[in-house]
Amino acid sequence: MCTLAHVLEAAGLSTVVFASMREVAEKMSPPRVLYCEFPLGRPLGKPLDAAFQREVLARGLALLAANGPVLETHPEVIEAQEAPLVCAMPPRFDPDVPPAVDEARGLRAAYDRALAARGVTGVGRVIDADAVPAALEALHRWARGASWKDVALPGKNTVAVAHDIRSYYEEAATELATGPTPGGGAAEAWFFDTTEAGRTMLAARKALQDQGAPFPFWFYMAPAHR
Repeated sequence: MCTLAHVLEAAGLSTVVFASMREVAEKMSPPRVLYCEFPLGRPLGKPLDAAFQREVLARGLALLAANGPVLETHPEVIEAQEAPLVCAMPPRFDPDVPPAVDEARGLRAAYDRALAARGVTGVGRVIDADAVPAALEALHRWARGASWKDVALPGKNTVAVAHDIRSYYEEAATELATGPTPGGGAAEAWFFDTTEAGRTMLAARKALQDQGAPFPFWFYMAPAHR
């Protein structure tokens, strides 16, 4: 939306971006931004609360009077409220490999059951399930300080590889999770906050940033708020 705002502004149309990711808005710098710390997918904050939604819209549209650039923050923060994803993870099997690699291998049977039940998979943009452990091995080495120029990542495209790894994990989790069906935010939180793969991915992302890798190469490996 930030890119589209620049296009529309160049055509002579004034815009306001309602942003849920502050870092992206700051990087893209559209003329007028209202940053709303609301759950992703809820740009106006509270479902079925017309008064609150009108207030958000009015606060954003008021920025049309500014010449820009201006970035204001909505004063109310709304936390996502959904059931967490509870998933039993496999125990360590091979202590001689990185934890994320061992974890991914241990999830393979659950992933295969999920694939057999669903018949489709989100894995396969650039790597298949067989390559997930090798991709995590490369991310582990990056996180430990290896240069991204020296250690090759299977699939090469960091963003697509990260997508394939997350899909592999989340699909395996459908076979192992207990309790109520969680939403997308719960699956994201489970992956990045509780799995070795999620922690490895975030550590590799930070290492790439510290090495001065190109912004798109590392930034979009994970949601911007992480």
